[in-house]
Amino acid sequence: MGRHSDGRRRLLMPVVATGLVVVLGAAAWVTVSAVKSRPTCVQPAKVLVTASADVAPALSLVARDLNLSCGSVEVQTREPASAAERLAMSDGSPRPQVWVPDSTLALRRAHRLGAADVPESGASVASSPVVLATAEDVVKGLGWPERTPAWADVLGAPGTVPGMSDPARDAVGALALLGLKESVRPAPEPAGAYVALLRRFSANTLGAETDLIARLPGSSGSGGTASVTAFPASENSVLRHNIEDRSSPLVAVYATAVPTLDYPFAELGGITPQQRPIVDALRDAVLGDAGADAIAKTGLRAAGGQALRDRADDPRVSPPGIRTASLPAAGAVDELLNQWAGVNLSARVQVLVDVSGSMNAQVPGTGLNRMQVSMQATEKAMHLFKPTTQLRMLAFSTRLDGDKDYRELLPMASVAQHLSSGALDRLAQVKATPDGGTGLYDSVLDTYRTARREWEPGRLNLVIVLTDGRNEDAHSISRAEVLAELTKLQDPHRPIPLIGVGIGPDADKAELDELTAATGGQAFLAPDPAKITDVFFGALSRIAGG
Repeated sequence: MGRHSDGRRRLLMPVVATGLVVVLGAAAWVTVSAVKSRPTCVQPAKVLVTASADVAPALSLVARDLNLSCGSVEVQTREPASAAERLAMSDGSPRPQVWVPDSTLALRRAHRLGAADVPESGASVASSPVVLATAEDVVKGLGWPERTPAWADVLGAPGTVPGMSDPARDAVGALALLGLKESVRPAPEPAGAYVALLRRFSANTLGAETDLIARLPGSSGSGGTASVTAFPASENSVLRHNIEDRSSPLVAVYATAVPTLDYPFAELGGITPQQRPIVDALRDAVLGDAGADAIAKTGLRAAGGQALRDRADDPRVSPPGIRTASLPAAGAVDELLNQWAGVNLSARVQVLVDVSGSMNAQVPGTGLNRMQVSMQATEKAMHLFKPTTQLRMLAFSTRLDGDKDYRELLPMASVAQHLSSGALDRLAQVKATPDGGTGLYDSVLDTYRTARREWEPGRLNLVIVLTDGRNEDAHSISRAEVLAELTKLQDPHRPIPLIGVGIGPDADKAELDELTAATGGQAFLAPDPAKITDVFFGALSRIAGG
């Protein structure tokens, strides 16, 4: 809620039965506190603190007990993503001197948006594990409480309906992507399983945890909407939910692969000499014993993930100390978020599949040839794309259609249309051309020109080529010419990455690297054709996501 200009305190109401400090009512956990100056103070200074709603109560308790000689502290709550945007581009309201968001990710976001005075890290004042908040009935079906389930157990349970707060704006959602990726690591095709899992979560991606809680089975706020039975959340929010709504209890399922929320204490630019001692006193108190006591009362853990103190008598959370993974570098987080964005974006895709004679070569240990394993990978990949994705598939060799080195297998249509019209059966019948060579350059260039003419805004426009060799068409344009033509076709405002997947030991990775680099794309190699499915899925998840 808003700030108090008269300096009056709003104290937090303790709920003694739970051992947690909460604010009752619709605006729970939105708090403002201020500490008055001493009457003898001539020019009092005020320090404004912006904090995420879950740590603001602890900061308010600490601020209330500060012994300030000439000044005051005011704590206001603001959602971290909007706070980052406001710090990068002011909305006219007073600028804080201190910011305590829920995660260092928020600091990075603000800095990247242009808030130069926001540090990219700060001393952690508290922590809260990111857990998979799961409906109690689901974990009971997995043997809980006698057995402790893992994320993979919950996500593989019959009837589990997963949801997610938007990872692009919410640190919980962003950090949870690491847990989702870890949960599918044992799968035979981890990259494909990860994309498929993201698809499941994307179907119920909502703005905030409160929206997901409203979708729980039996929730008082569900209003008849479709249920969600598992979603990433902070341990702290699970504790609060179980206190506030006993009709739909949640069980916290933990994963050590997921970094915790770390609540960094970030000092911003523009702190005056009069404000400096106040900021120092607040920081020292928050990082000291007073802060530890206040943090425990609000259901958060100490910065190192130590045992949860003063918790509610709630067996659905695990109070012992927990060590989790460190926060990855910004580039690694960006890659996860780019994959998520790709999965949630409809694409327009042109797929070129090599049907030259070498694709008849047998793949050891499979009983299949390269053509068959390639088409199997392509068929499986159809299910990775969103149903609204537009896709055309072409076969290429040499002189497949008159003088052309390629011919259409599937016309441009939505994936949903392809799947409903028997496209997978038609793909299963595709065979390699016994005496055909690899007409790579002409096929890639003509297909790329088509993609340029048909480029659509609001979609991820892609060209994908799968080949087991190198260009063998003596009558085609040269490599230098195809690279020059691809370069001419580039438009930074209308990108079309070319993805190359080399199949088997004879694929020319250097050739694919040059072709794809000219378009801002990337080449991938599957030396063992039996692994092409995993390589193909990995290419899609890294470059396109779907």
